[in-house]
Amino acid sequence: MGRTIVKPLLEISHLSMHFPVKSGLLRRSTLVNRAVNDVDLSIYPGETLGLVGESGCGKTTLGRCIARLYQPTQGQIHYQGVDLASLNQRALLPYRRDIQMIFQDPMESLNSRHTVKEILEEPLIIHGMASAQARDTEVKRLLDLVGLPARSATRFPFEFSGGQRQRIGIARAIALKPKLIVCDEPVSALDVSIQSQILNLLLDLQSEFGLAYLFIAHDLAVVKHISDRIAIMYLGQVVETASSETIYQNPRHPYTQSLISASPVPDPTTTRQRVILKGDVPSPIDPPKGCHFHPRCPACFAPCADHPPPLEPIHGSEDHLARCHMVNAPGAAEDTAIIAQALGEAN
Repeated sequence: MGRTIVKPLLEISHLSMHFPVKSGLLRRSTLVNRAVNDVDLSIYPGETLGLVGESGCGKTTLGRCIARLYQPTQGQIHYQGVDLASLNQRALLPYRRDIQMIFQDPMESLNSRHTVKEILEEPLIIHGMASAQARDTEVKRLLDLVGLPARSATRFPFEFSGGQRQRIGIARAIALKPKLIVCDEPVSALDVSIQSQILNLLLDLQSEFGLAYLFIAHDLAVVKHISDRIAIMYLGQVVETASSETIYQNPRHPYTQSLISASPVPDPTTTRQRVILKGDVPSPIDPPKGCHFHPRCPACFAPCADHPPPLEPIHGSEDHLARCHMVNAPGAAEDTAIIAQALGEAN
């Protein structure tokens, strides 16, 4: 039998999100903040794609573009043969049921003046789903799914702990039975013990309903635990993408190697050489020419400062892509020896 070809649930092509920077007495737009710049990504049914990078790299902006909370500056967001980026708000309404979002701070994303019942009912009412009696039953079912008692329906968000509020946010996200959920750092504001409970809840819901996740985070340990594939972002661009196992065992981009070296090792008897990058993250208003990472890269060589590298497959691996001149440079070793040596000298 031939290999089954699985089509992406959602495919992003050349997506950019630029914000005008206004200055002066007349508040004119003289500069542009390139928060997301020419991103290509695919998310498959039932998988979790982890999106990792430093603060300010464009992770959250990309997630909000996918959920169409932002109107992208350019590019396409293809979902079931439809470009969501080209639709107006009215035409988007049917597709919002399939793509939902869990926010980082549940206290800010939940209406403090509404009870939990009103919060969970709202998406059902907007989409004209179920009668009042059926909505009551559905609210109880949603609370049970996320591990909250039915009596929670009459309470307000401020009456719950941070972890419980995030469970309410998750319940709201799954209320319309979506196919994709954008998780914007859903556990970063929680205690470590609560983080594991929320992650396990997300995994249980994914298994039960076949959900796909775009899981945005800066904690590599969390992303490794939950993700099937990982995409690394730097200054508005994806610089490496591969399976979770490959990213940790064979990182090819110098920035990815630096992130992994900064991840704590749970075994106290094991030591890891810390890679300290030079300089600060450049401004997305004025990104460097050529490779955006080259001013901080210890493996930088001549072409890096002049020519931006494409995101392309690494030799011998169609599923492992990197945006780096070094990994496919003529005469470069196929393994990571050259880059690893340069990174070691930088420490």
